[in-house]
Amino acid sequence: MSTPRALRPLRNPAYRWLAAALVASMIGAGIWMVALVWQIVAVGGGAAELSLVAGASAVGMLLTTLLGGALADRIPQRRILLVVEVVRAASVGVVALLSLTGGLAAWQLAAVAFVGGVMAGLYYPAYSALLPSVLPEDQLLAANGFEGMARPILMQAGGPALASALIAISSPGAALAVAALTGVVAAVCILKVPETPLRGERTEAGDGPTRHAAVALLVDVREGFTYMVRTPWLFGTLVFASLLILLIMGPFEVLVPFVIKDVAGGGPEDHALILAAFGIGGAVGSMAVASLRLPKRYLTVMNLLWAFGCLPLAVFGMTDQIWIMAIAAFLVGAAFNGGVVIWGTLLQRRVPPAMLGRVSSLDFFVSLAFMPVSMAFAGPAGEALGLTTVFLIAGAAPLVIGIVAIIAARMTRDEIAHPLDMSDESTEVAEPSRSSAPELAASVA
Repeated sequence: MSTPRALRPLRNPAYRWLAAALVASMIGAGIWMVALVWQIVAVGGGAAELSLVAGASAVGMLLTTLLGGALADRIPQRRILLVVEVVRAASVGVVALLSLTGGLAAWQLAAVAFVGGVMAGLYYPAYSALLPSVLPEDQLLAANGFEGMARPILMQAGGPALASALIAISSPGAALAVAALTGVVAAVCILKVPETPLRGERTEAGDGPTRHAAVALLVDVREGFTYMVRTPWLFGTLVFASLLILLIMGPFEVLVPFVIKDVAGGGPEDHALILAAFGIGGAVGSMAVASLRLPKRYLTVMNLLWAFGCLPLAVFGMTDQIWIMAIAAFLVGAAFNGGVVIWGTLLQRRVPPAMLGRVSSLDFFVSLAFMPVSMAFAGPAGEALGLTTVFLIAGAAPLVIGIVAIIAARMTRDEIAHPLDMSDESTEVAEPSRSSAPELAASVA
């Protein structure tokens, strides 16, 4: 019996260890999110302290995301991931010890959150650039689908549930200790992944022996921006994604709880149901896309999934029924994450190998930069325009912007000129040795 398409990457020993490290990391992130809140409460803090800690994490990510992309294109990505997990485990372990001994303060949590943000800014570009060195091209879609399924299940359900149980049985400090342990497990798994050489050729013209490393990294970041702007499909998609995040993240994160409370008469359990529906939808959408071949019209399908996938958000401004909202959240999650699976695969296969870390960091930076702006404007917009109007805009505007992006960037021509579907169903799994790791992810756009 042949292995299902979505599970083929797990036949690769190197990817199994890499995926195990990612699973441990995501569980730890889910535990941290819940343990952090109740640890702040335990030290006498409130909303202000929670905002301080969350803000510290966001600042750390913004400071290092673009740098992380440049590093990922210069340093073997496995080493970066290993350093990230070791630092995470050590820093969270310190606050766990302080919590269990009664010496923890809110500022120490903020410091560790900042360190965690810095590490997160380094992690995503390195992981995205490493994956094509571990797997052959035709298995990248399935791997991205597996990760898209695992993320909501582990970070939004499994990790938080484990944290809640540990806090109920013991204390937030115990949950933090387990979160630190997941970092140790992730580091051990990464050590099992074979070292792979950097992919692609780098041009080092102008790099003399006296050139400062910091200057070289800044030049690398500039090259990433230049490549993005000169690549229509990439620039058009990132502009669309930026505006989409600006339009939908604030209403979903900030205004949905008030719709549930003030319009539907619901409570925290209903909010949890909506979030769970979104997460389950994301898992289903990810696995559905991963189980199929990459569509021939991959750019069009991806952008239309995001564009049409926002339409159900309008439901939150038009109904007072929780079950209808849950269905809408499921559909949004499925469409959004299905598009993300295609997007991750597209970057890994069409971006030049020597540029992948920087392009991945730009993608991550866009998400980070526009989320807080969207959340800051959502509340005032809801009061000024009304919840119904805000959700109608959030649902309909991305559809218009997405279609304009497809036309303006000539994506329909580009995807036909650069086909990515691989019809060979019998491709064997590459051995995780240096000689068998694929050297090129895709043709250059």
